[in-house]
Amino acid sequence: MIARTLALAAVLVLGATAPAQQTPPRPPVVQPRLVATYPHDTGAFTEGLLITDRKLYESTGREGASHIRQVDLQTGKVLRQVSLPPALFGEGIVAWKNELRSVVWHGGTGFRWSVPTLKQVGTFRYDGEGWAMTDDGRHIILSDGTPVLRFLDPKTMRVVRRLSVTYAGQPLRQINELEYVNGEILANIWMTPAIARIDPVTGVVRGVIDLSALVALAGTSDSDAVANGIAYDRVTRKLYVTGKNWPHLYEIALPAG
Repeated sequence: MIARTLALAAVLVLGATAPAQQTPPRPPVVQPRLVATYPHDTGAFTEGLLITDRKLYESTGREGASHIRQVDLQTGKVLRQVSLPPALFGEGIVAWKNELRSVVWHGGTGFRWSVPTLKQVGTFRYDGEGWAMTDDGRHIILSDGTPVLRFLDPKTMRVVRRLSVTYAGQPLRQINELEYVNGEILANIWMTPAIARIDPVTGVVRGVIDLSALVALAGTSDSDAVANGIAYDRVTRKLYVTGKNWPHLYEIALPAG
Protein backbone atom coordinates (compact mmCIF):
# COMPACT_ATOMS: atom_id res chain seq x y z
CA MET A 1 0.00 0.00 0.00
CA ILE A 2 2.84 2.40 0.81
CA ALA A 3 4.43 1.75 -2.57
CA ARG A 4 1.16 2.59 -4.31
CA THR A 5 0.88 5.76 -2.20
CA LEU A 6 4.31 6.96 -3.23
CA ALA A 7 3.75 6.05 -6.88
CA LEU A 8 0.50 8.01 -6.87
CA ALA A 9 2.16 10.98 -5.19
CA ALA A 10 4.98 10.93 -7.73
CA VAL A 11 2.59 10.98 -10.68
CA LEU A 12 0.26 13.63 -9.29
CA VAL A 13 2.51 16.09 -7.55
CA LEU A 14 6.10 15.60 -8.61
CA GLY A 15 5.77 15.54 -12.37
CA ALA A 16 8.86 14.68 -14.38
CA THR A 17 11.77 13.54 -12.23
CA ALA A 18 15.50 13.65 -12.74
CA PRO A 19 17.40 10.44 -13.59
CA ALA A 20 17.61 8.09 -10.63
CA GLN A 21 21.34 8.64 -10.11
CA GLN A 22 20.76 12.38 -9.69
CA THR A 23 17.76 12.12 -7.37
CA PRO A 24 18.24 12.24 -3.60
CA PRO A 25 16.71 9.30 -1.71
CA ARG A 26 13.03 9.48 -0.95
CA PRO A 27 12.22 10.39 2.65
CA PRO A 28 10.98 7.71 5.06
CA VAL A 29 7.28 6.81 5.17
CA VAL A 30 5.40 6.08 8.40
CA GLN A 31 1.89 4.86 9.06
CA PRO A 32 0.12 6.47 12.01
CA ARG A 33 -1.52 4.60 14.84
CA LEU A 34 -5.26 5.21 15.20
CA VAL A 35 -5.98 6.43 18.73
CA ALA A 36 -9.63 7.50 18.63
CA THR A 37 -12.51 8.06 16.21
CA TYR A 38 -15.01 10.93 16.36
CA PRO A 39 -18.08 11.85 14.28
CA HIS A 40 -17.60 14.22 11.34
CA ASP A 41 -20.21 15.95 9.20
CA THR A 42 -20.34 14.16 5.84
CA GLY A 43 -21.66 17.39 4.34
CA ALA A 44 -18.47 19.23 5.29
CA PHE A 45 -16.13 19.61 2.30
CA THR A 46 -13.21 20.19 4.64
CA GLU A 47 -10.63 22.76 3.58
CA GLY A 48 -9.19 23.81 6.93
CA LEU A 49 -9.06 22.34 10.43
CA LEU A 50 -7.50 23.66 13.63
CA ILE A 51 -7.68 23.67 17.40
CA THR A 52 -7.15 26.84 19.40
CA ASP A 53 -7.98 27.39 23.08
CA ARG A 54 -9.09 23.75 23.18
CA LYS A 55 -11.82 24.50 20.61
CA LEU A 56 -12.11 22.83 17.20
CA TYR A 57 -12.73 24.98 14.14
CA GLU A 58 -13.29 23.93 10.55
CA SER A 59 -13.67 25.70 7.22
CA THR A 60 -15.56 24.15 4.32
CA GLY A 61 -15.47 24.77 0.60
CA ARG A 62 -17.58 24.83 -2.55
CA GLU A 63 -19.57 27.80 -3.77
CA GLY A 64 -22.75 28.27 -1.76
CA ALA A 65 -21.61 25.82 0.91
CA SER A 66 -18.53 27.53 2.34
CA HIS A 67 -18.61 28.03 6.10
CA ILE A 68 -16.42 28.79 9.07
CA ARG A 69 -17.63 26.78 12.04
CA GLN A 70 -16.87 25.77 15.59
CA VAL A 71 -17.46 22.06 16.10
CA ASP A 72 -17.80 19.90 19.20
CA LEU A 73 -15.06 17.29 18.90
CA GLN A 74 -16.89 14.56 20.81
CA THR A 75 -20.19 14.74 18.94
CA GLY A 76 -19.37 16.46 15.64
CA LYS A 77 -22.16 18.95 16.35
CA VAL A 78 -21.78 22.43 14.83
CA LEU A 79 -21.81 24.93 17.71
CA ARG A 80 -21.39 28.15 15.71
CA GLN A 81 -21.27 28.80 12.00
CA VAL A 82 -20.91 31.71 9.62
CA SER A 83 -21.35 31.52 5.84
CA LEU A 84 -19.13 33.06 3.20
CA PRO A 85 -20.71 34.92 0.27
CA PRO A 86 -22.24 32.27 -2.03
CA ALA A 87 -19.97 33.08 -4.97
CA LEU A 88 -16.82 32.25 -2.96
CA PHE A 89 -15.11 28.90 -2.47
CA GLY A 90 -13.81 28.80 1.08
CA GLU A 91 -10.37 27.38 1.81
CA GLY A 92 -8.03 27.29 4.82
CA ILE A 93 -8.08 28.99 8.22
CA VAL A 94 -5.51 29.97 10.82
CA ALA A 95 -5.82 31.26 14.39
CA TRP A 96 -3.92 34.41 15.29
CA LYS A 97 -4.39 36.08 18.68
CA ASN A 98 -8.16 36.59 19.10
CA GLU A 99 -9.01 36.00 15.47
CA LEU A 100 -9.45 33.36 12.83
CA ARG A 101 -8.32 34.31 9.36
CA SER A 102 -9.59 32.54 6.28
CA VAL A 103 -8.80 32.53 2.57
CA VAL A 104 -10.74 31.62 -0.55
CA TRP A 105 -9.68 29.70 -3.61
CA HIS A 106 -10.04 32.52 -6.14
CA GLY A 107 -10.43 36.26 -5.76
CA GLY A 108 -7.63 37.13 -3.35
CA THR A 109 -9.89 38.24 -0.48
CA GLY A 110 -9.23 36.96 3.01
CA PHE A 111 -11.54 37.34 5.98
CA ARG A 112 -10.92 38.02 9.67
CA TRP A 113 -13.31 36.53 12.26
CA SER A 114 -13.52 37.16 15.98
CA VAL A 115 -13.04 34.18 18.32
CA PRO A 116 -15.21 32.62 19.59
CA THR A 117 -18.17 34.62 18.20
CA LEU A 118 -17.17 34.20 14.52
CA LYS A 119 -18.26 37.73 13.70
CA GLN A 120 -16.49 39.24 10.71
CA VAL A 121 -14.10 41.96 11.87
CA GLY A 122 -12.20 42.72 8.67
CA THR A 123 -10.69 41.56 5.39
CA PHE A 124 -7.26 41.41 3.79
CA ARG A 125 -5.83 40.90 0.32
CA TYR A 126 -3.32 38.43 -1.12
CA ASP A 127 -2.10 37.54 -4.59
CA GLY A 128 -2.93 34.34 -6.42
CA GLU A 129 -4.91 31.42 -5.04
CA GLY A 130 -5.50 30.60 -1.38
CA TRP A 131 -5.44 26.95 -0.30
CA ALA A 132 -4.50 26.71 3.37
CA MET A 133 -2.80 28.44 6.29
CA THR A 134 -0.98 27.74 9.54
CA ASP A 135 1.41 29.67 11.78
CA ASP A 136 4.86 29.13 13.30
CA GLY A 137 4.33 31.58 16.17
CA ARG A 138 5.82 34.49 14.22
CA HIS A 139 4.39 34.22 10.71
CA ILE A 140 1.26 33.03 9.00
CA ILE A 141 2.15 30.44 6.36
CA LEU A 142 0.04 30.27 3.19
CA SER A 143 -0.16 27.50 0.58
CA ASP A 144 -1.58 28.00 -2.90
CA GLY A 145 -1.15 24.60 -4.56
CA THR A 146 2.31 25.41 -5.90
CA PRO A 147 5.63 24.16 -4.46
CA VAL A 148 6.15 27.57 -2.81
CA LEU A 149 4.86 28.44 0.67
CA ARG A 150 4.50 32.10 1.57
CA PHE A 151 5.36 33.41 5.04
CA LEU A 152 3.23 36.45 5.89
CA ASP A 153 3.61 39.22 8.45
CA PRO A 154 0.47 38.74 10.61
CA LYS A 155 0.07 42.49 11.06
CA THR A 156 0.11 43.43 7.38
CA MET A 157 -0.45 40.01 5.73
CA ARG A 158 2.36 40.88 3.35
CA VAL A 159 4.86 38.30 2.15
CA VAL A 160 8.16 38.42 4.06
CA ARG A 161 9.62 35.11 2.88
CA ARG A 162 9.04 32.36 0.33
CA LEU A 163 9.93 28.71 0.87
CA SER A 164 10.35 26.27 -2.01
CA VAL A 165 9.33 22.74 -1.00
CA THR A 166 11.13 19.73 -2.46
CA TYR A 167 10.53 15.97 -2.30
CA ALA A 168 13.57 13.84 -3.21
CA GLY A 169 15.08 16.87 -4.92
CA GLN A 170 12.00 17.74 -6.98
CA PRO A 171 9.43 20.53 -6.46
CA LEU A 172 6.42 19.26 -4.51
CA ARG A 173 3.15 20.46 -6.00
CA GLN A 174 -0.45 20.36 -4.75
CA ILE A 175 0.46 21.38 -1.20
CA ASN A 176 -2.89 21.83 0.53
CA GLU A 177 -4.01 21.94 4.18
CA LEU A 178 -1.24 22.92 6.62
CA GLU A 179 -0.47 22.49 10.31
CA TYR A 180 2.68 23.50 12.19
CA VAL A 181 3.63 20.69 14.58
CA ASN A 182 6.79 20.42 16.66
CA GLY A 183 9.03 22.37 14.33
CA GLU A 184 7.66 20.88 11.10
CA ILE A 185 5.03 21.97 8.61
CA LEU A 186 2.62 19.10 8.01
CA ALA A 187 0.85 19.33 4.66
CA ASN A 188 -1.86 17.28 2.99
CA ILE A 189 -0.89 16.67 -0.64
CA TRP A 190 -4.06 17.07 -2.66
CA MET A 191 -5.50 13.96 -4.30
CA THR A 192 -3.12 11.66 -2.40
CA PRO A 193 -3.29 9.97 1.02
CA ALA A 194 0.09 11.52 1.91
CA ILE A 195 0.98 14.14 4.52
CA ALA A 196 4.39 15.68 3.89
CA ARG A 197 6.60 16.63 6.85
CA ILE A 198 8.33 19.80 5.64
CA ASP A 199 11.45 21.40 7.12
CA PRO A 200 10.41 25.06 7.61
CA VAL A 201 13.97 26.31 7.03
CA THR A 202 15.09 24.31 3.98
CA GLY A 203 11.76 23.27 2.47
CA VAL A 204 12.97 19.67 2.22
CA VAL A 205 10.36 16.99 2.91
CA ARG A 206 11.76 15.06 5.89
CA GLY A 207 9.20 12.29 5.81
CA VAL A 208 5.75 11.18 4.71
CA ILE A 209 2.75 10.13 6.80
CA ASP A 210 0.73 7.54 4.88
CA LEU A 211 -3.02 7.87 5.55
CA SER A 212 -4.02 5.08 3.17
CA ALA A 213 -5.52 2.98 5.96
CA LEU A 214 -7.67 5.89 7.13
CA VAL A 215 -8.79 6.65 3.58
CA ALA A 216 -9.97 3.04 3.35
CA LEU A 217 -11.61 3.29 6.76
CA ALA A 218 -13.51 6.42 5.69
CA GLY A 219 -15.09 4.19 3.05
CA THR A 220 -16.19 6.83 0.56
CA SER A 221 -16.31 6.22 -3.17
CA ASP A 222 -16.35 9.94 -4.04
CA SER A 223 -13.11 10.78 -5.84
CA ASP A 224 -13.22 14.32 -4.39
CA ALA A 225 -13.45 13.03 -0.80
CA VAL A 226 -9.71 13.09 -0.28
CA ALA A 227 -7.74 13.32 2.95
CA ASN A 228 -7.68 16.99 3.95
CA GLY A 229 -7.63 18.54 7.38
CA ILE A 230 -4.92 18.46 10.06
CA ALA A 231 -5.39 19.87 13.56
CA TYR A 232 -2.90 19.84 16.43
CA ASP A 233 -3.87 20.66 20.00
CA ARG A 234 -0.77 22.42 21.31
CA VAL A 235 -1.94 21.96 24.91
CA THR A 236 -2.66 18.22 24.91
CA ARG A 237 -0.27 17.53 22.00
CA LYS A 238 -2.89 15.46 20.24
CA LEU A 239 -3.02 15.27 16.45
CA TYR A 240 -6.22 14.92 14.43
CA VAL A 241 -6.93 14.36 10.73
CA THR A 242 -9.99 14.07 8.52
CA GLY A 243 -11.04 14.41 4.89
CA LYS A 244 -13.57 16.06 2.65
CA ASN A 245 -17.05 14.68 3.41
CA TRP A 246 -15.57 11.95 5.59
CA PRO A 247 -17.85 10.39 8.23
CA HIS A 248 -15.17 10.53 10.90
CA LEU A 249 -12.38 12.64 12.34
CA TYR A 250 -9.43 10.62 13.66
CA GLU A 251 -6.95 11.18 16.45
CA ILE A 252 -3.65 9.65 15.39
CA ALA A 253 -0.22 9.10 16.89
CA LEU A 254 3.05 8.97 14.99
CA PRO A 255 5.87 6.51 15.64
CA ALA A 256 8.60 7.84 17.93
CA GLY A 257 11.80 9.05 16.39
